[in-house]
Amino acid sequence: MNIHEFQGKQLFAAYQIPIPRGTVHSNLSEIEESLGQLNGAVYVVKAQIHAGGRGKAGGVKLTRNKAEVLSLAQGLLGKRLVTHQTGPQGREVRKVLIEEGLEIGRELYLSLLIDRQAGSPVFIASAQGGMEIEELAERAPEKIVKVWVDSAIGYQPYQGRSLAYRLGLEKETIGSFVYLLGNLYRLFIEKDASLIEINPLVVTKAKAIVALDAKMTFDDSALFRHEDIRALRDLGEEEPLEIQAINYNLNYVKLNGTIGCMVNGAGLAMATMDLIKLAGAEPANFLDVGGGATKETVSQAFQILLADQNVKGVFVNIFGGIVRCERIAGGIIEAAKEVEVRVPLVVRLEGTNAKEGREMLKGSGLKLEVAETMWQGAQKIVGMVNTR
Repeated sequence: MNIHEFQGKQLFAAYQIPIPRGTVHSNLSEIEESLGQLNGAVYVVKAQIHAGGRGKAGGVKLTRNKAEVLSLAQGLLGKRLVTHQTGPQGREVRKVLIEEGLEIGRELYLSLLIDRQAGSPVFIASAQGGMEIEELAERAPEKIVKVWVDSAIGYQPYQGRSLAYRLGLEKETIGSFVYLLGNLYRLFIEKDASLIEINPLVVTKAKAIVALDAKMTFDDSALFRHEDIRALRDLGEEEPLEIQAINYNLNYVKLNGTIGCMVNGAGLAMATMDLIKLAGAEPANFLDVGGGATKETVSQAFQILLADQNVKGVFVNIFGGIVRCERIAGGIIEAAKEVEVRVPLVVRLEGTNAKEGREMLKGSGLKLEVAETMWQGAQKIVGMVNTR
């Protein structure tokens, strides 16, 4: 689960991680009332959406004139901001964060996430903050520094000092940097975060260290332990079909292709998406209906797939292990009749009683194609869509 920058900064403040003074608003009247609380030489107005690249897209505005803050916020509220992460449809700006600007001496990059290969949290930092870290890592990987934390022991101050020296921090700032890293690690562990990113983390001319940005992602599977974090969820920032899938207990992620995929098992789903791409098309989604696919599950999955107007064909790729293939075939037949699938449909069944399941599908009277292999199925659905 993602949260907004202003929500991340509220969590930072609760964990003694310094942030700029600021207020968040959803309408202009609120801004007029609260501007008196701010008194800086520079003011920053930032669009609040769940996407990076806001600055390049015009979602971050600076002014030295306090009187201009209102007009800058007015220009952002209600606007659809298009960044490299939103896709061409963009995201509507429903809130803006207004902050006092800082006299910046240096900009750093800092993040904390789980290194799945090492099986431990890792701090990733760079002395060159405020830019796309992916571009920097590709162009100059030697400028990215990492420190791994043993989960059994936890963060140790010497690790923070090591990171500070490698970033070239001045001695006046090392103590506060080490303290900040300790608080950041405590927040990460206590709230079951999967990513915390600060870009930039700034050193002011007065030698203070301040988090100028906040990006946080939390482990969905741990939200039951954190009602305070769950309450931060903004459904307006999420894909409606993904919200619907959650209500059906389906694992669904919308993508930008034309071939809808219905698969049981995450690994099989990833392989199916790869084969669709190899066959010359793009998958429209990741959809895992789980090992015990039933008629109700399949029907709900069809509804979600067909609600996506980009879907021009559907590939059902099911392995019958827990549930036998003839039962899966029966569920597909009933669900397809109920939902009225009006786009090309290819079904591939493998596993227990796969032959019987395929025969049921062929004799169903439905307009569908049956495939015996994944590659055959991918080629069939791509060919059917391309010839329409």
